[in-house]
Amino acid sequence: MSHRFTALFTHIIFSTKDRFPHFDRDLAPECLAYIGGIIENVGGRRIAIGGVADHVHILVDMPATIALSDLVRTIKSNSSRWVHESKGRPKFAWQKGYSGFSVSRSGVDAVIRYIQNQEKHHRRVSYQDEVRAFLKRHGMECDERYMWE
Repeated sequence: MSHRFTALFTHIIFSTKDRFPHFDRDLAPECLAYIGGIIENVGGRRIAIGGVADHVHILVDMPATIALSDLVRTIKSNSSRWVHESKGRPKFAWQKGYSGFSVSRSGVDAVIRYIQNQEKHHRRVSYQDEVRAFLKRHGMECDERYMWE
């Protein structure tokens, strides 16, 4: 078979460095659109992108030609450079780590709604508790000493 047929839906979550609230109403819409462009430039398909002042959620249909770690590195490095150069915010930075969770086709709509409702969700739940809940739901353990870098 010479063609690739993949559906690699992945929910990616990462924070600003030290969860500093960089993502204000001036920066977030343009930066999230820029991130969407990065995804498309590497052959992925952005499904939903959103977040709040200190972190983002991305639902992407991953290209079969790139590893998740390479996609996240590309998103973070290019979007940081864009924020520094075009928005004049030299202190902007992303955290070192990220979380990534596979999503079945039947779960895509629920993840889209989840991403669209981030502001309401985070009135009740902190970023750290949100990530802990995702890890628990996916049967993953974490070492809190290194999780929030």
